[in-house]
Amino acid sequence: MNQKPVVAYSSQFALLLGFLGVGLILSGLLMTWLTAVLLHVPFLQVPEALMKPENVQFSRFANALTTFVAFFIPAWAVAKIASKNAFQTLGFNSHINIKQVIAVGVISFGALFLSGSLSAINEIIPMPANFLAKARKMENEYQQTMITLATMKNMGDLLLGLLVIAVAPAIFEEVLFRAGLQRVLVGLTKNAALGIMISSILFSAIHASYFGFLPRVALGVVLGLIYYLTSNLWLAILMHFLNNAVVVIQIYVYTQMGKPIKEAMDETMPIWYGVFGLLIVIPALLFLKKERNQIISKQELTLANESVD
Repeated sequence: MNQKPVVAYSSQFALLLGFLGVGLILSGLLMTWLTAVLLHVPFLQVPEALMKPENVQFSRFANALTTFVAFFIPAWAVAKIASKNAFQTLGFNSHINIKQVIAVGVISFGALFLSGSLSAINEIIPMPANFLAKARKMENEYQQTMITLATMKNMGDLLLGLLVIAVAPAIFEEVLFRAGLQRVLVGLTKNAALGIMISSILFSAIHASYFGFLPRVALGVVLGLIYYLTSNLWLAILMHFLNNAVVVIQIYVYTQMGKPIKEAMDETMPIWYGVFGLLIVIPALLFLKKERNQIISKQELTLANESVD
């Protein structure tokens, strides 16, 4: 990931933006066409049809497919153009151990407190009343969409929900924002902190949720640090999956208990919880870096022994 690329980072950045724009347009057209054809509804009624409870399974898979087209393919295409081994360039490698997996689990736990704290801060930031009214309306619409997609009646629905709401977005979003955008921005700016921050802000912005903006920026930074410190996209994907899975499982549990699903989506916690979250996340990130260095040392030792033999 730190080697000088055959294709300049500036060119990769331009290609990524271009492919992303095309991907977003194609994914929107694909979603509309599939819905109209398979659900037998007019084009203008597609948004309405996707929100109906009886079409929830279709909506889940359609969302996963269109996210693949919009996010995964552009990042993969740029990596393929820039190098012979696109998946290696993106960070898909097998150099991973159980200690790293456990550390990511610990980071995910700490990030829950950090996210809850930032969610509370996001709520109290003074903004114009008309802006807050529009933001609240958009937030309610976003939550309603999530509630529709995450409606689960049994264990089969839960497993399917984890697949299309937790696994698929974790893979496709990490490929775009970490392996695609962050990788290119870090190389382009020659500044890891700047590259991680810009990609994290864009990661949060694309979700179009003002009241979840700061928590998602923080999540993006944590995911970005995991990817940068380990050069392994699988660990960032694991972290992203765990974050999504907690919400999906919470919604399932609340559904089974007959409680309002919106309560499960409320991440707000006391602000001081953020300090507790940082005390968990920072040491775990440093541990990941240490493990990464040890893995590299072992690889270099193995290669040296093989060359001697």
